[in-house]
Amino acid sequence: MLTVWGRINSINVQKVLWTLAEIGIDYRRIDAGMAFGVNDTPDYRAMNPTGLIPTIDDDGYVLWESNVIVRYLAAKYAPGKLYPEDVAGRFHAERWMDWQATAFYPSMIPIFLGLIRKVPEHSDPAVIEACRLRAEACLSILDAELATRSFLNGDSFTIADIPAGAVANRWYRLPVRRESHPIVEGWLARLAERPGFKAHLDHPLS
Repeated sequence: MLTVWGRINSINVQKVLWTLAEIGIDYRRIDAGMAFGVNDTPDYRAMNPTGLIPTIDDDGYVLWESNVIVRYLAAKYAPGKLYPEDVAGRFHAERWMDWQATAFYPSMIPIFLGLIRKVPEHSDPAVIEACRLRAEACLSILDAELATRSFLNGDSFTIADIPAGAVANRWYRLPVRRESHPIVEGWLARLAERPGFKAHLDHPLS
């Protein structure tokens, strides 16, 4: 049985659990990270030298980095469904996954740490406002992309929607001023109807 290490309030773990729900395979999850520890043990570091979460073990194949895990699970268990089979479609989806990791989510991390985790060094209102504006710019990019399609890769839900959807979900739960992005909000509402989203992302931030 596939094993996932990671706590359920981690956005990176949530992406993996959402993917597993979409695929519909059995797995077990072991709490790890922050208060649970585990990820700082020698055994865990032997699997994942970064000491971060999540990590998976799929019948002896160990993998870490959440977006890579999403790609792997979709390619192995849902080719042609979550993972586009045509090369152009596949890399269109992967481009949005990388954009989530390098632009969209980083714009929100200081806001989350300052307003939700109450980390003192991230509490500067000027920094939070600058990050809010960066996030708004990312949402405008999503608005433009989704203006002519239901999902990021077209009319079908794919791996492209999972990381970006997880971050958009977090954005709309942060206690910040937000501009109106009706197209993004419609897309997020479609994602929120999916059982995997409801099971793993529909939780208060912590």
